[in-house]
Amino acid sequence: MTSSCAVAPEAPEPQSAPMTVAVPEAEYDTGSPTGDAPADQEPGETSLTEAHPAELPRASSTSLEPVGTISEPAMSPKSVVANDHGLAIANNMMYHNSVTVYDTRTGDLIQELPGSVSPSSFGLEGYPDTVQGAPVEATWTADGEYAYVSQYRLAGLGAAAYDDCRNGSAVAPSAVFRYSVQEEGWDQFIEVGRVPKAQALTPDESRLLVTNWCDFDLSVIETATGVEERRVPLSSQPRGIAVMPDNRTAYVAAMYANELWKVDLDTGSAEVIHRGAELPRHLVLSPESDVLYVTFSRSDLLLAFDTSTDEVIHTADTGREARTMDISADGTALYVVNYFEDTVSKFDAGTLEEIDRRSTGHRPIGVTYDASTGSVWVANYSGSITVFDDTALR
Repeated sequence: MTSSCAVAPEAPEPQSAPMTVAVPEAEYDTGSPTGDAPADQEPGETSLTEAHPAELPRASSTSLEPVGTISEPAMSPKSVVANDHGLAIANNMMYHNSVTVYDTRTGDLIQELPGSVSPSSFGLEGYPDTVQGAPVEATWTADGEYAYVSQYRLAGLGAAAYDDCRNGSAVAPSAVFRYSVQEEGWDQFIEVGRVPKAQALTPDESRLLVTNWCDFDLSVIETATGVEERRVPLSSQPRGIAVMPDNRTAYVAAMYANELWKVDLDTGSAEVIHRGAELPRHLVLSPESDVLYVTFSRSDLLLAFDTSTDEVIHTADTGREARTMDISADGTALYVVNYFEDTVSKFDAGTLEEIDRRSTGHRPIGVTYDASTGSVWVANYSGSITVFDDTALR
């Protein structure tokens, strides 16, 4: 059976031709009850991190409508993540070593930023003057001002990094870079483990959690200092993370061990709560955090768990090789990309009934729902982003 991950990081394929994207605009609150611009904002100007959407229809009642494809600048997006305030960040791995930031209302490129930093500028010693990362995944702060971006490896440090972790401890620990919208650049360098992938902030944003793929563990970072407070041992190739409202309980997928773990962040204790389906990859919680959704890549499954009991309550078949997943802002719809099928599926979050399936670009690997527009963005590893409007009633 085909594995969900190549031995080496999957290389992107030739990109498609560029196409202008114009996401249908919602009405935006300019920050004043009268509609006047705030005192520090020019008339007619809308702050990307302060925009608020008009009321959107229930996501489970709408259908995905293709809007367009973004393929410039050159990219190989492993993920795309919206901040729900008008921006989306795409992370282009070592193949382009960049992040690209877009206006989700127009599809326009806001910034292309190399994945390189000077650790000494953040007070860190023992590194070259400049280190080059490989942006993998991102998570935004709730205000949309900062994005934490994991770096698959730091070029030139230690042995080569691969998804099968063949070089073991000879691979150097890597880092998370923090992107600042205001500064339009990296403003923090956070040391983590080997081959970091998924990340999540606790709801109070006091901790950043990072899965270290080749260390088989979880880094718990204090966001106020950027310092790791503990490591939690897990199992083979941990990936997806979801954090409960208590800021203490996290669920983590150990992908190659076929295990779902429950972690106490305060004590560092952890237990396996589910085994069975193969290659658990991505986790999301319902808005009330009463349901945990998990994709299983090799089993082509989507499972829903009751978080009060950790028991499975719903199961659905996905397309071939389900990868990343996101949930609509109202919690009524789930979006799952099917990597080997070049499609994105939409499910009713309450029943797991599949209500839509649409073609994407080649090798869809990341997906995000943008609450500011009701649009869905799909990262195609072959070199493009497919954008859908999800506001039209079925």
